[in-house]
Amino acid sequence: MNEINTYWMRNRKKVAELLEMEAKIQKLWSDAKVFEMDASSDKSEPKYMANIPYAYMNGRLHLGHSFTISKTEFAIGFQRLLGKRCLFPFGLHCTGMPIKVCADKLKREVEEFGYPPNFPDDDNDSKMPTEENSVIEEIIKDKSKGKKSKAVAKTGGAKYQWQIMKMLGLDDSEIIKFTDARHWLDYFPQLCISDVQKMGLKIDWRRTFITTDRNPYYDSFVCWQFRKLREAKKIDFGKRYTIYSPGDGQPCMDHDRLAGEGAGPQEYTLIKLKILEPLPEFLAKSEKNVFLVAATLRPETMYGQTNCFIHPDIEYCAFYAGQRETEVFVATKRAARNMSYQEMTAENGKIRFVDGAEKILGKQLLGLALKSPLTKYDRIYSLPMLTIKDDKGTGIVTSVPSDSPDDYAALMDLKRKKPLREKFGIKDEMVLPYEPIPVLKIPEYGEMAAVYLCQKMKIESQNDRDKLAEAKKEVYLKGFYDGVMVTGKYAGQKTAEVKKEIREELITSGEATLFVQPEKKVVSRSGDECVVALCDQWYLNYGDEEWKKEAKKALAQLNTYTEDVRKNLDATIDWLHEHACCRSYGLGSRLPWDPQYLIESLSDSTIYNAYYTVAHLLQGGTIDGSVIGPAGIKASDMVDDCWDYIFLNKPYNAKTMPVQESQLALCRKEFLYW
Repeated sequence: MNEINTYWMRNRKKVAELLEMEAKIQKLWSDAKVFEMDASSDKSEPKYMANIPYAYMNGRLHLGHSFTISKTEFAIGFQRLLGKRCLFPFGLHCTGMPIKVCADKLKREVEEFGYPPNFPDDDNDSKMPTEENSVIEEIIKDKSKGKKSKAVAKTGGAKYQWQIMKMLGLDDSEIIKFTDARHWLDYFPQLCISDVQKMGLKIDWRRTFITTDRNPYYDSFVCWQFRKLREAKKIDFGKRYTIYSPGDGQPCMDHDRLAGEGAGPQEYTLIKLKILEPLPEFLAKSEKNVFLVAATLRPETMYGQTNCFIHPDIEYCAFYAGQRETEVFVATKRAARNMSYQEMTAENGKIRFVDGAEKILGKQLLGLALKSPLTKYDRIYSLPMLTIKDDKGTGIVTSVPSDSPDDYAALMDLKRKKPLREKFGIKDEMVLPYEPIPVLKIPEYGEMAAVYLCQKMKIESQNDRDKLAEAKKEVYLKGFYDGVMVTGKYAGQKTAEVKKEIREELITSGEATLFVQPEKKVVSRSGDECVVALCDQWYLNYGDEEWKKEAKKALAQLNTYTEDVRKNLDATIDWLHEHACCRSYGLGSRLPWDPQYLIESLSDSTIYNAYYTVAHLLQGGTIDGSVIGPAGIKASDMVDDCWDYIFLNKPYNAKTMPVQESQLALCRKEFLYW
C-alpha cells in the first residue's frame, strides 16, 4: 500500500510541476501579447485566419467544445510554424431563446416549489407526451448535429432547471440570480473565457464579444445587416407555417411547451385519392367529390401505388375542404384540426363535418375503389393495415410496396391469407391482381428494393417490427441519396433531384396539396396540443432563385478541400427556402423597422466572422462593448454609412458619417487585410 501511495505522490508531483509550468508559459504568452495580431502593411507577408462557430452561453463548455476547438487550434499552430501571421478570434453567442427559457424555467420553479425549491420525489416522466420520428423524416432532416446529445451534455438528464444549475456547482443563493436572463450574460461568458484560456489556445482575446443588444456595437452591426437585406429585397413579410396553440390563441415557442421542445413544422405532400362510385351512404349525402387524403414525404414514389392502407379501428371523419367547401376530405380529426389552421377549410380553425360522418371507424372505409394520381392502375382499393398510428399524418397511408418494406409486408399478408381478407370484407379482386410497380433503382437492391430486402431478411409479415424497421431504414436511406427514377417522365434522373418537381406538379394539377404538421407531438404549458398554423411573420427569402445563383457563384470560389463538402453545400443551397428570421421571445437585437420582433439566433450569425476583424478597435477589449475602443468611435455613431464604408468600400462622406475618416480607415484596413 505504501508503495502505491509513493508511486501516486511521485506522479502527482510531476503533474503539478507540469501544470505550474503550463501556467507560467501561458502568462508569458499573455504578457507578451503574442497572439494579438493586427493587420500588416506588408501585403506579401503570408496570413491565416480561422475560427469555430461561436459557443452558446447557457452553460459551461463541455468536452464536445474542446474537440471542436482543437481542430482550429491545431490548424493555427501549424500555420504559425510555417511563418504566417495567424488570427484566431473567439466569440460568445447569447442570441435566441435558450437563455431566456432557462431563466423563465427557474422563475416558474420558484413560484411552484418555493425558494429554495422543494421538488416532488416522484419523477414520473411517463406523463410527458413523446413521439418518435419516422426513418424517412430523420433522413430528410439530417440529424447529424445531434441535438439530443448536446442537450444531455448540458443537462446531464436532470428534470428541473434548478437541478441542472446545482450540477454546475452553484448554490441556491447563486442560482436565484439566474432568474434574470441578463445575469447569464455576465456569468457564463467569463467562465468560458477562463476555461479556454486554461487550454492555452492561441486566441486574440481583444476581439471577443457577446451578441444581443447588450453589446451596442454588435447590435448596430446586425441591424445594419438587416437593413441592407431589406433594401436588397431579401426579406419579406407574409404568412409562414408556425407551431401554434389554438387553446392559447398564439404561436407556441419552445419556452411555452410542456412537450415537444425543438420541434418545428414538417411539410408533407397530401395525396388526394378520389373515392369512386358508388360512395358509402354516409359520404354520398355530401354531393361533393370525396377524397381519402394521405400525407407522404415521398411524392416521387406515387408512381408505384397499388392500394392505400387504413387502420380498421382508428376513428376518422369526413369534412368539407377548401375556401368554398368544394370537396370533402376524409382523415383523422387530429389531421383535420391541423388543416383548418392552414386555409384548407372555409373558416380558420373551424371544421364543418359532413352530416353523420363526424365519426367513422376505419373498417367502414375498407374496400373502397379509388382513383389515385401517377399510378398505372385505373383503380386501387383501401385495404387494412394494423400498424398505422393516429398521431402522425392523416391515418391514411399510400402503399408503394416496391419501395416500402412495411407496405410490401402488409400487402403480402393480404395476398397470402384468405382468412385475413375475409375478416375485413376484402374481395380477391381488390388484392390479388396488384403487383409491386418499379419506381426507382437503387444500386445493390435493383428496382424492387423493398421486395429484395424483405425476401433477403426473411420478413414473414407486417408484425416483424424489428426487421421491418431495419429494412425501412436501409431502403429509405439509399433510395433518398442514390435512387434513380425508372418510371414516368423523370426516368433516368436521381430521386433527390426530382422530388420537388413531382410534388409541385401534383399540387398544380389539383391532385395533391401541401400539408404541414409538427415534427412530433407538441403540447403547450396549458395542456393544449399544438398544430401548425399560417401566421404572419418576417422571413429571409432563401428560396429566391437569383439569390441561389449568387450563392453558387460564391461557392465555386470556395476551397472546400474535399468534393463531398462542396456537394453537400451545393445541395443545401438547393433545398433552402424561406426562413423565419424573427421571434417575439428571447434575447437578441430588435428588428429595426418592427421592434416588437427579435432577430433570431441563426439570422444574426451569418456574417459575424467579418465583425471579428474590427471588434478590438470598436469595443476596447470588453466583451459587451461597454468601453470605447482604440478607434475612438461611439456605438451610437456607427450609422449604416459607417458600416458601408468599412465592409462595402463606400466613399467617405462627412455629412452622413459622424466619425473621422481616419477612425473608420483603421477598421476598413483590418477588414480588407483579413
